[in-house]
Amino acid sequence: QVDNAKDFLSMGGLWLVIEGLNSSEASLKEHAAFVLGAALSSNPKVQIEAIEGGALQKLLVILATEQPLAVRKKALFALSSMLRHFPYAQQQFLKLGGLQVLRSLFRQKGMEPLHVRVVTLLYDLLMEKMLLEDSQHGEQMEEKIQQYQQVRLVPAVVEQGWCALVPNLLAMPEHDTREKVLKLVGVLVAFCREHYRGDPALGTTLSLLRSEYEELAAEEQREGDKDGYFRELLGSINTIIQEL
Repeated sequence: QVDNAKDFLSMGGLWLVIEGLNSSEASLKEHAAFVLGAALSSNPKVQIEAIEGGALQKLLVILATEQPLAVRKKALFALSSMLRHFPYAQQQFLKLGGLQVLRSLFRQKGMEPLHVRVVTLLYDLLMEKMLLEDSQHGEQMEEKIQQYQQVRLVPAVVEQGWCALVPNLLAMPEHDTREKVLKLVGVLVAFCREHYRGDPALGTTLSLLRSEYEELAAEEQREGDKDGYFRELLGSINTIIQEL
């Protein structure tokens, strides 16, 4: 609740929670990150105060160091809440090596549940930037657009190897995971096209997925669901294949 978060801020609660991120107690660290994420969500005033209070650095330290999965999960939730619709925080995130920190989660055992959350965050940040730049806007939006133009997210994603990393997750068996990965691959195609065209494994994976979802979509249609979930996934796959 935005009003609760504002009261929490004015009473000094935010600073206590940010300090809680330094706790040696995993449970306290986890709950501090959870409260912080809830307070940050869609709340620009809290976002500004939190980044000025050093919360971004503390969250990245939690994600970069050996911590229980539950702690890192809540830290990633708080990080996502801080970055969304806040270009200044996104800029600082890139300067502090945030993308490298997120990438390191893919090299560590036991962090698999975080992969799809990272993919979702990257997709949201890329779409947020692209939609704003493509939208019709008045003078009041110009300043925000200029802020987003300083966020060099796409070059950083390409330079740091996310073009190769993201499609590997299509091997995951869960449809929900594949859906989120396909969305991000669909956005990355424009920037990673040459890499994707030179990756025979990706072509094979997409062909196999297309066959699988053609069957599932046909079954959906036989059951009377003409605009079903699997038909939508099949559409995403076909769009990517056509663009390649």
